[in-house]
Amino acid sequence: MNPRLPYVLLVGAAVIIFILCCMLLSRGRQSASCESQPRNVEKTGSRSQSLVFADLTPEEMVQVVRYLQENLGVPLVDASRALPSDNCISYIDMQVPAKAEVLRFLDGGGARPTREALAVLYFGNQPDPNVTEYVVGPLPTPTYHRDVTVQKYGRRVPYHRRPMLDSEYEQVGMFLKTVAFAAAPTFLKEVFEYDGTNVAFQTAAPRGFQSGDRRSWFIVFQNVSGFFLHPVGLEVLVDHSSLDISQWAVSRVFYNGQYYRDMAQLESAYVQGRISVEKVKKAPRDGDFSSMKPRAPPATMFPVQYEPQGPRYSVRNNHVVFQAWSFAFGMSVNTGMRLFDIRYQGERIAYEISVQEALSVYGSNCPGGMSTRYMDGSFGIGRFSSPLVRGVDCPYSATYMDVHYLAQSQVSRIGKNALCIFEQNLGSPLRRHYSNLQSFYYGGLVNSALIVRSIATLDNYDYVWDFIFYQNGAIEAKVQATGYMSSSFLHGDGLRYGNRVWEHTLGTIHTHSINYKVDLDVGGVKNSLVAHDMAFEMARAPWSPEQQTERPRLTKKVLDTEDQAAFQHQSKMPRYIYFAANSKNKWGHQRGYRIQIVSFAGEHVPETSSMERAISWARYKLAVTRRKEEEPTSTSIYNQNDPWTPTVAFADFINNETITNEDLVAWVTTGFLHIPHSEDIPNTVTVGNSVGFLLRPYNYYDLDPSIYSHDGVFFTIWCHLKCRSSSSTPCLALAASSRRWSWRCWWTMGTSTAPTGWSGWPRLHGVLGATAARCTRGSVQGLTASRTGTSPQPSGPLRVGKRGDKQGS
Repeated sequence: MNPRLPYVLLVGAAVIIFILCCMLLSRGRQSASCESQPRNVEKTGSRSQSLVFADLTPEEMVQVVRYLQENLGVPLVDASRALPSDNCISYIDMQVPAKAEVLRFLDGGGARPTREALAVLYFGNQPDPNVTEYVVGPLPTPTYHRDVTVQKYGRRVPYHRRPMLDSEYEQVGMFLKTVAFAAAPTFLKEVFEYDGTNVAFQTAAPRGFQSGDRRSWFIVFQNVSGFFLHPVGLEVLVDHSSLDISQWAVSRVFYNGQYYRDMAQLESAYVQGRISVEKVKKAPRDGDFSSMKPRAPPATMFPVQYEPQGPRYSVRNNHVVFQAWSFAFGMSVNTGMRLFDIRYQGERIAYEISVQEALSVYGSNCPGGMSTRYMDGSFGIGRFSSPLVRGVDCPYSATYMDVHYLAQSQVSRIGKNALCIFEQNLGSPLRRHYSNLQSFYYGGLVNSALIVRSIATLDNYDYVWDFIFYQNGAIEAKVQATGYMSSSFLHGDGLRYGNRVWEHTLGTIHTHSINYKVDLDVGGVKNSLVAHDMAFEMARAPWSPEQQTERPRLTKKVLDTEDQAAFQHQSKMPRYIYFAANSKNKWGHQRGYRIQIVSFAGEHVPETSSMERAISWARYKLAVTRRKEEEPTSTSIYNQNDPWTPTVAFADFINNETITNEDLVAWVTTGFLHIPHSEDIPNTVTVGNSVGFLLRPYNYYDLDPSIYSHDGVFFTIWCHLKCRSSSSTPCLALAASSRRWSWRCWWTMGTSTAPTGWSGWPRLHGVLGATAARCTRGSVQGLTASRTGTSPQPSGPLRVGKRGDKQGS
């Protein structure tokens, strides 16, 4: 027997035991300190409960359509090919149950509310054409329908108020090409080289000057990529109020600053040489300057986001959980994203946060531009949610969700990747402090937030809609505007209404106003509205009575009525306004959530305007009213085409009712002025065109709740300085303890002589910056780092460069 064999076996066994011990310890450490999933703070069953807010499924939509076809007793034509004189389904959406029923179900163990659909139908094929809204249920197998139109609006909805269907736009386009343009063949051929395919149209809205009008300006552009920037100077006013298409007519024509009775008069004036012609250079199919093709070749790869341990949030059906947050989401056909039952640490903060409307008011010296007040809800903010592109619209690693909708068809459609959810390292600390006085430490928390996003493309504009959830209990609603500007043909005094951005293109001045509904339930359903602010007071210095000092003091006021809580844009508003609960925190303050608005909205349409009541929500940067089931939205899709007799006038919501200890809703308006300029070619950028609001805890907690985040980092540092030369390298040994990094550092320099300028404790900015947290619970075991070492990876998102180098914390 080889005498060395026992020693070899002994060493081998020791190695195996060592490896097994390392594996066991590694697993133990990972399960104890590196969990990637947050603790579940929601109630049992909340995921299935959130389905009470879920959008309709394609199967449910099929059943609703089938029920309506079989039970209304009238023929229904598919809206995609309907004439104005037909009956058709405009859209079907989920009918949101009454709040009281939902809360009994969510909080009181009550029955699940009946699931129902809202169906909006156009009845053009009857003696009294109108728009009717039905609630259809129960789903998934309907057995009843009830007309809720009068209940909702107090009257029937006249047919002329209906939003235009895609089929009606197609019919107007065919009318322009086959009837209107046929009257001016010479002018169109010689001035525009018109061939029947090389022009595009954009509509203005509203459609006239008084209730009952349905006369729309259609602006003519070159039919190229980015056609919105290629006006040719021709605009046509079409009267399409008749349900008989053969009765449609041209009411007026505009060309290069002059108005004509119709296209025939324009043709006659041109043939006789009595008009000033401004020929526009024919653009290539890609639009030339309006093309979005990059002008530079690809270079180095931009940073991308990386999740070392996968997503730290979960999505099931319409329910999202992220750390201490949970909420349900949905997509309305008309208004887009909406959130329900928003909770932090298991407590409901808000019952509903939803987009209500996006308004644009334009100026121009062309008729189409000067008459435009787009109310995008009537076109369908949710319906026009566009597919999101990975890595540009949202991070590659985001969760992408499809949405299903039924609008202007009898068949449901799918919006692929119409919504994304992702956690984002925002690249800055949520909070931090670096102490070099008295005691030496660093404490901080990466600002990693959850974002829910959709992007709606409404004709020329793209709106990026975000709801952002922060680790300190704050919520942000934000909208960013991009896409193409809307333009007019440059002529005459056009520069009074914008900037010249190309040879014949005027970027027209306009405003953006966005309205949200915020149904906060702070510490319960019953809340009051409280305002805090600051005022300076003069006081004598107690230690030197002959001297005076100015000191800020806190001002407090309870806003008792709706009139007191309605703040118009030019009025002064307290800087701290919050919903106050009936409970107090540890320090005796009413628990609250503050509404902080980020907006650059300016002048509102004068209240003397005949159409202002239709957009009266835009008078107010903030208005707080009692919550009522009969006031579910601040506006109506029917206001666009009849703003002179609005179906819903928000101003009527504000009637001086008491709002103390009531269920309250905040209606928040944010916006900005856009004066287009050359840098908006080809597209407006999101930078500087972002507005919104925040909901921030205000004495709601006893301290900042983010201190309990697993992402927190804390260093305690003791340093012993031994200097030998100025070209030394610091060496760090890291000892771990739970929720704390304890550092002991030695500066090994080979001599006891300190370099010039060093005294006390050294500045260790570079050393501290070389190490990052790895585990969500903040504990680190057996790690070392130096100026030249690499940092352990955190479990939250990182931004990574092309070679995998970390670009963030």
